[in-house]
Amino acid sequence: MLNPGVEPRFIADAMLGKLARWLRLLGYDTLYSQESDNLIAQRARSEERIVLTRDRGLAARRGLNVILLTATSLELQVAQVHANVAIPPLTPRCVACNGTLSPIPLELARPHIPTYIAATHSDFHQCQQCAKIFWRGTHWEGICRRIAAAFDPDTASGFSP
Repeated sequence: MLNPGVEPRFIADAMLGKLARWLRLLGYDTLYSQESDNLIAQRARSEERIVLTRDRGLAARRGLNVILLTATSLELQVAQVHANVAIPPLTPRCVACNGTLSPIPLELARPHIPTYIAATHSDFHQCQQCAKIFWRGTHWEGICRRIAAAFDPDTASGFSP
């Protein structure tokens, strides 16, 4: 387990873009990099990030905190990361850019969302970095089911971003 109780910060390599988005959804500060292994290693060291990779060569580099993912399914990858950091899900982050999300009122969201969404939803969040607006759409139940498959039932039932 890596630094129990310390909120982890990750950098995922090019093979793990989907995992990076899901870790952001779970609230983990997760960068996604398609850069060379050298640049990923350099950034991980300078920003004290944990490298997420399926690349044994990158994982073997000295001076890095690494989680070498062996699973191929998203749920098992999330479970493997969680087993290594043991931090429950946090406040969701922007799945697009990793920015922090803040609640915004319907009045501010309305010009940027579909009319139907404005009429049927009242809970909106906006990324402080890229300004993208989020709400719990019809896909939310599926997201929660996939998260439940990765976490034990007690942790998954407490997930409510």
